[in-house]
Amino acid sequence: MLQGYSSVSQALLGTFFTWAMTAAGAALVFIFSSGQVMLAASYWSLLAPAVEMATSSGGFGAFAFFPVAVGFTLGAAFVYLADLLMPHLGAGEDPQTALALNLDPALVKKSDLKDPASLLFPERELSIRIDKRENGEVYQRKKLAATDFPEGAAPSGPVHGNSGQPGVSSWRRIALLILAITIHNIPEGLAVGVGFGAVEKTASATFESARNLAIGIGIQNFPEGLAVSLPLRGAGFSTWKAF
Repeated sequence: MLQGYSSVSQALLGTFFTWAMTAAGAALVFIFSSGQVMLAASYWSLLAPAVEMATSSGGFGAFAFFPVAVGFTLGAAFVYLADLLMPHLGAGEDPQTALALNLDPALVKKSDLKDPASLLFPERELSIRIDKRENGEVYQRKKLAATDFPEGAAPSGPVHGNSGQPGVSSWRRIALLILAITIHNIPEGLAVGVGFGAVEKTASATFESARNLAIGIGIQNFPEGLAVSLPLRGAGFSTWKAF
């Protein structure tokens, strides 16, 4: 990102910049409490340009769509397999319950083990669930904290609340979204690193092109951070946890 540094330092600065842009997008959760992800961007910003590049290369002829279709199919298959495996890995449950069941025993206080409700509803922290009625009206339902349970009325087992199947399905969709965005960030980091590493080693690789690549990836990472933090906030996580 800055001339005069080694290729390794350039790659580190470039990947740090793309991470910072993702964090900046996620930071908007402190301002907005809800939002929508534009699925059209997946086509206009990814699929359509990929088909155009395959067409201009001239190596596929009338089948220029084939490599794009293969990549899209593999990505969809990965998400589908992840959806099938999540329940077996304990990640397909309600977020509060899943987090409680996966707590590290070394980090759990002895006092919390005596009160199972405190694992699900920590003190001074309320769980907010966003429900939707049949008429489309949206409202928020707050669960009582652990200290608000009457004496002797604390649940003896895992509490699923009023989440039901819709809540579990919503949490699984959020987890799949986070997984997909996380996985696709790996080749982005590789692209930035290779871009700076190839400077002065190949004729087509220049510092300006590598820098522009890092800036472009950073810009498109901005809404990705927002696409992760807002669903987590809507699922009931605190603003800081969503960030």
